[in-house]
Amino acid sequence: MGARDVAQPDDDEPTPARIRRDRTVGLLREREFVRVADLAEAFKVSEVTVRGDLDHLEDRGLLKRVRGGAVPRPMAEPERTFEETATTAQLQKRAIAARAVDMVEPGDSIILDVGTTTTAIAHELATREDLVDVSVFTSSITIALALEAAHPRISVVVTGGTLRPKQHSLVEPLAGLILEHINARLAFIGCNGVDVTAGVTNVNLPESTVKRRMIRAAARRVIVADASKLGQVALAKVCDLDHVDLLITDDQAPEGVVADLRTTGLAVETVDVRGSLTAEGRAHR
Repeated sequence: MGARDVAQPDDDEPTPARIRRDRTVGLLREREFVRVADLAEAFKVSEVTVRGDLDHLEDRGLLKRVRGGAVPRPMAEPERTFEETATTAQLQKRAIAARAVDMVEPGDSIILDVGTTTTAIAHELATREDLVDVSVFTSSITIALALEAAHPRISVVVTGGTLRPKQHSLVEPLAGLILEHINARLAFIGCNGVDVTAGVTNVNLPESTVKRRMIRAAARRVIVADASKLGQVALAKVCDLDHVDLLITDDQAPEGVVADLRTTGLAVETVDVRGSLTAEGRAHR
């Protein structure tokens, strides 16, 4: 690859950092290697600056640094089952769930995506007796069962589709028929990665397709993801950050990553895990 192969800016000014990084990732989708020297010449910046860009992108799992440049990132880790992920970051997921349910109002229509964090939202919803006439649309068998005890306060509509046992989820074929005919007020979407450049990503392709349908079916789209998922990139693209309205995460999220996400215009709320649990303890005395 030579400097002429890199997409050129429109003038002689140095290319801004975010554009440089987006273009670098794009080039790696087309090639097996990008050179520091070529990127520096094309973007009109120093090689030190380019190395900083590559380090930044490697930290977010978007590429792998090698001598003289970078290569595409290695294959992601295999997907874990629902039961395996349910035991991780439990306190964070409960705190995120409590904040999410605070957004729900009586008479609401909401979409709950598959996942352990969204299942925590379902359990929190079931305890909130002040929330009546709420309609929940979900692709998760686990969530449907969690909300069964809250009937008739909460009506549950299962989207349908083909069972995917690993996450107890419903996917294509036939997963999107209901979602194409509803307009929910809120959608709570889980994921495996939230990154400035890569957007919202997920570890498997079938569920990513359903997540995109859910995003299109809601007026307000909320990503729920604990801090371990920020700056991470998984296999399947769900959407760009400008397709969602809010990210709810926990207070262990790195400040730099949160700041980077906010520069894109994405609203980010970090919940105080310890404070949330203290308040929960007082409520149950």
